[in-house]
Amino acid sequence: MILFKLDLLDLPSLVRHDGEVRHYETPTGEKYPSVTTVLSEMADKTHLIAWRKRIGEEQAAEHTAKAAKRGTASHLLCEKLVFNEEIDLSDETFTTVHLFGQLRKFLEAHVDNIMSSEGQLFSHKLKIAGSVDLVAYHDGEPAIVDFKTSYKNKRKDWIENYFMQAALYSYMLYEMTGLYHPKLVIAIAIEEEPEPQIFIDHVSNWIGKAKDVCERYHAR
Repeated sequence: MILFKLDLLDLPSLVRHDGEVRHYETPTGEKYPSVTTVLSEMADKTHLIAWRKRIGEEQAAEHTAKAAKRGTASHLLCEKLVFNEEIDLSDETFTTVHLFGQLRKFLEAHVDNIMSSEGQLFSHKLKIAGSVDLVAYHDGEPAIVDFKTSYKNKRKDWIENYFMQAALYSYMLYEMTGLYHPKLVIAIAIEEEPEPQIFIDHVSNWIGKAKDVCERYHAR
């Protein structure tokens, strides 16, 4: 069944280097750190450090690994869905099925005109790169859509990095293609809830702060 209209962009393939710092190599040979690496390294980790001390390093590592696995599985299923591929959930965990179900309902109701899923972007101006979850239209408007998973509901002021990440994808997309996708949509599937959280904002509210983070990262 064809659920989504595909209007895919011809984006270049970047070589990803996974090491102590994840980098992407552009077609012309530049190596740029990933958006997630830059934002993570420049983030205030006070609360994260306190959390790791409170629950212990072993439990924190187990929690982080489980969250990463949960997120990867949900992302892969969403990618198949928007490309109109057959979805087989028979080997997936209950949690993955639950989280994907939330994102699927959101995507089928609000998203179309798929232009890229896991497409690789970069910026020579900001010297960053990364893979965008989804370039598409949300409720008829050009948007950057980012998928997240979480145990519990989040407040908007807790997810500034999510908005900066999406804003940087919007910036890179414009630099590479001239396409302007100013709407930022953060869709968070919640393990302890029946429905996802959907946060929406505009790139103009976040790109200044995001560019400043990139500049400070490279100036270190």
